[in-house]
Amino acid sequence: MTTLFTTAEVRTALELLASRSLIRLVTEIDDNGAIPPRRLAGTLPDLSTHQLRSASDTACAHGLVRVAPGAGLELTEPGAELADLYDAVARWARRHAVPAPICEFSGRIRHVLDLLAPSLTTERADGLSPLSAARLTSAGAEADLAHPRTLLLQWLAGNPQVIRVSEPEPVA
Repeated sequence: MTTLFTTAEVRTALELLASRSLIRLVTEIDDNGAIPPRRLAGTLPDLSTHQLRSASDTACAHGLVRVAPGAGLELTEPGAELADLYDAVARWARRHAVPAPICEFSGRIRHVLDLLAPSLTTERADGLSPLSAARLTSAGAEADLAHPRTLLLQWLAGNPQVIRVSEPEPVA
């Protein structure tokens, strides 16, 4: 049985998951390991202090990262699963040149999450909206999108904390 969500739940979850700073934080830790204390700005220099603080506070509040004594910020199990989801979504987007043949990693993820959003709701459980489907570049792209959609639905069902609206708690 597939779990579907209300439009408000999908909007809340995908707003969080599509955040460029969160994508950068999660994938950086996934690719290179824990970020030592006080090295966040040096590790992600393209993000402002505010973006870094917001991303780390939000990721901690939603159980995606934790502060490990002596190691710094590291992924939790849900965070590692999210990194895997991001990788699967980005692979699909690269294979289908979505949104363009050359695109930033986080831009690809945000675009695909936007395409998937209508198909995650109880109101549009039958598939992509006609507008979303029209934005795909090849005939097989929509069919291939079923795998990332399934992964996203499974991740959201297993991580209901990202659907709830809450204020992030500051990182210690």
